[in-house]
This record gives sequence, structure tokens and C-alpha cells, in this order.
Amino acid sequence: MTGPGTIRVLIADDQAMVRTGFEMILAAEDDIEVVGQAADGLQAVELAERYRPDVVLMDIRMPRMDGLEALRRLTRPGLVDPPKVVVATTFDDDEYVHRALGDGACGFLLKDSGPALLVEAIRAAASGEALVSPSITLRLLRGAPGTAAAARARRAPDPGLSARETDVVRLVATGLTNAEIAAELTISVGTVKTHLGNVQSKLSARNRVEIAAWAWRSGVVQE
Repeated sequence: MTGPGTIRVLIADDQAMVRTGFEMILAAEDDIEVVGQAADGLQAVELAERYRPDVVLMDIRMPRMDGLEALRRLTRPGLVDPPKVVVATTFDDDEYVHRALGDGACGFLLKDSGPALLVEAIRAAASGEALVSPSITLRLLRGAPGTAAAARARRAPDPGLSARETDVVRLVATGLTNAEIAAELTISVGTVKTHLGNVQSKLSARNRVEIAAWAWRSGVVQE
């Protein structure tokens, strides 16, 4: 039974065992309910319209309609209260990442990222944030134009981050999750989220991916 504050999730993957595994992980959380499973992108779109989930956990390569096309349909302009979409795939391909995030995905995970990151990505998406697998974030940002020496030579204006906020930004940019940041700095996860909220406001960043990108561009994180 869905209660107040429960995150309603639809799982879309062409492998039944993967769908079952994801459902087992998510069903163990008190604040998450799996409302349906789809075996392909077309069914994902149909079930999303029927069940109105808060978050769709979407594979990329599926029959009939792939996950990227389903994502575009679920996030197209003009929709009222569209679901957030988190892409989960076995394919570690930069093009997929860019296309998914460009088309409105609120997260991009590799399927071997582990249960903790999966749950964190669902919660982040439901709250309007974005979470990308740390290994992908780190690789993309390190390889992005203007992030290394050239970027450090032209630092952005000081946004007025506190020392602790800078610590949090540096750890976000190196791929740590909120829980890992909390452990590293010996603070609570709630305090990490508070710092990130302040940082987003100061940087005019929409999510942690943009925070990490700023950190690499400005030289806060160095090779």
C-alpha cells in the first residue's frame, strides 16, 4: 500500500531476472514501492501512462522501442507531471550517457553499481536531483574539454564557498556518493545534503553533475 512520501517506481528491462533483482532491492526500502515492470520501451511508456510512477528505472537496449526513445517520450515537452527517469545499463558508453542526460534523464547507472547506489539514484531522482555512476562522472569530467591545466589557468570567480562546502564539492567531483562523503568528513548525510543545497544555490547548478563539472573546470579538483 502506497503511503505518504512513498516513491513509486516502474522498472523497464528486457531481462526478467534483472527486473526481479531490482524489485527485490527496491522493495526492501520502506519509502519505495515498485508499481510495475515493463519488458521493453513501448510497454514502459504504456505502463508509465497507466500507473503514473514517480521514477522509471530504464534499460537502454530493449526490443520494440529502446530506452532512449522511451525516455524521450516520457520527458517530452508539454507533459503534465512526467516521471523522472534513471537509466540503468550494462553499456559503459559515453555517447549513451550524453544522449540520456541530454534527453532529460535524472540519473545514469551501470547495473553493477550496487544496491546502495541504485537506491540513492532513485531517491535523488524523486527529489529532483541527478546521480550518475561515480566512475562515469569521473571519466567524463576528466575527459571534458577545458578541464585540466587550461581550466586551472582561468579559474572562475570565487562563488563564496565555505571551507566545508569546498570539501564536499571536491569529494562530489571525485565520484563519492553522499553516504561516502559523510563518512569521509565525519558528518551526517543530512549535513552533506544541506551543504550541497547551499553549493547549488551559489553555483546556480541544477544537480551534483553540474557541481562536479564546475569543480573540474575551476581547478578545485586537480589531476
